[in-house]
Amino acid sequence: MFKQPLKSIIDATNTHNFDEVKKYVHKDAFYIFSGQMLTGLETIRAYFEKTWDTIKNEEYWATDVTWLHDGNTSKTCVYQYNYRGYVDGKIIEGHGQATNVFVKCEQTKDWLLIHEHLSK
Repeated sequence: MFKQPLKSIIDATNTHNFDEVKKYVHKDAFYIFSGQMLTGLETIRAYFEKTWDTIKNEEYWATDVTWLHDGNTSKTCVYQYNYRGYVDGKIIEGHGQATNVFVKCEQTKDWLLIHEHLSK
């Protein structure tokens, strides 16, 4: 089942515009992608933009979503991530496992992604 924080970050990711993604990412976010640990919005931005530059027209989506914790100030989910796009004009697709942790911003009351871990 999708909840708004996950839907928001996935929809933003599919814009291929990090300024949209950043609206849903905590300033102290910690990402683990392909075994790389990424901290800081500029480091995370660089990784996203490199991926979008490599995989053209990438579409990203989630299946088999399970909410492990659904609190008033934090939420945690696991899911299968899926992607499809083009590299050198050829379609590629893949999937793996994801864990996302969201926290509620005290000032704005928005849900922000503070941790994402993607693995194959």
